[in-house]
Amino acid sequence: MKFEKSQEAFKEAKEYIPGGVDSPVRAFNSVGGTPPFIKEAKGAYLYDIDGNGYIDYVQSWGPLIFGHRDESIEEAIVEAVKRGTSFGAPTEIETKLAKLIVDTFDSIDKVRFVSSGTEAVMSAIRLARGYTGKDDIVKFSGCYHGHSDSLLVSAGSGAATFGTPSSPGVPSDFTKHTLVATYNDIESVKRCFNESDGIACVIIEPIAGNMGLVPADKEFLKELRELCDEHNTVLIFDEVMSGFRATFYGAESITAVKPDMVTLGKVIGGGMPVGAFGGKKEIMSKLSPEGPVYQAGTLSGNPVAMSAGYAAISKLKQNQRVYGVLEARAKRLMEGLEEVCAKLDIPVQTTVRGSMFGFFFNDKEVKNFDDAASSDEKLFAKFHQGMLNEGYYFACSMYETGFISTAITDEMIEETIKGFEKVLRT
Repeated sequence: MKFEKSQEAFKEAKEYIPGGVDSPVRAFNSVGGTPPFIKEAKGAYLYDIDGNGYIDYVQSWGPLIFGHRDESIEEAIVEAVKRGTSFGAPTEIETKLAKLIVDTFDSIDKVRFVSSGTEAVMSAIRLARGYTGKDDIVKFSGCYHGHSDSLLVSAGSGAATFGTPSSPGVPSDFTKHTLVATYNDIESVKRCFNESDGIACVIIEPIAGNMGLVPADKEFLKELRELCDEHNTVLIFDEVMSGFRATFYGAESITAVKPDMVTLGKVIGGGMPVGAFGGKKEIMSKLSPEGPVYQAGTLSGNPVAMSAGYAAISKLKQNQRVYGVLEARAKRLMEGLEEVCAKLDIPVQTTVRGSMFGFFFNDKEVKNFDDAASSDEKLFAKFHQGMLNEGYYFACSMYETGFISTAITDEMIEETIKGFEKVLRT
């Protein structure tokens, strides 16, 4: 494949945009090469400005369950735009989408819309603090909850579990209330509670998608729920990525653990920028203007984004069998990778949850971030470059998750598996 136009576009972008991109992972730093600049997309395919086409296993990082430019969602967007792009005032479509979400998630009595996952998480944590009157929070190493200051932390040293800033520009005063635990390790969470008697909330991706795909163990989540109940701490499930992706009814429906609050994004926007946070009525009633905890957003509940989300979630509700189809395709894709790696004596670990899939070039099971970090990142980078050159667009970091859309056919899956073998043999 030729990438001359993308190379020129990337060079020009760097003159005006830091690093040439508006989100760091897009720069391809961890996999090398030039990121293709995308011109358009349709169904399962992306097309770049050089004329190359790719079967897309990223799907805009998750929201496009029905693939690019799904007709019903596209029509809902176009019709909404015709009525106006933004009002800064209430609309009925906000309530319709809110009702759909509340009716779906047992743990959500009320929901508020925002414009991004980062904003949803930031607001949920503020609300949890306001509700409990406590300051400290617990997060897990390897779980990404957006780039707000109190969540850009790395684990503290020694016995201390309080986080330290992981990015310049984040004051240590902002992170001193954030404790960092180890994913799937309940003893590390207990240590956090021993360090602090003022933990407002524990936030976790029940299906982690930002250290590769690493689901939380059911027993671990059960014990986490018990700990939070014991200490009057709010348990937040961050399902910005997994919500309506892994399953229609949320992670609580497959883990049997019910959180106090949930953050959502991706799919509920149908491809448009949307986030949301919701939870128990007694918690949500503390939110302004009903309660004292302030949160606001000029573009929150944007009518175009709400229309796209309502179309997407409504279509999913009417076609829930699609989850079984997508999971079967994701499993076949990962089985194919395992078969190829077994032939070539390459260690690999794979995981599937609904239409989400992940893999690590690693000889041991991945249960947390340290396990993920021990994978062969150099091999992944070569693999990614090879697959891109063969016309397959995978996430450009081994710490990201892949996604199947309804536009990806069984034939495309088998074609991709052949691509696995060709690239890995090389």
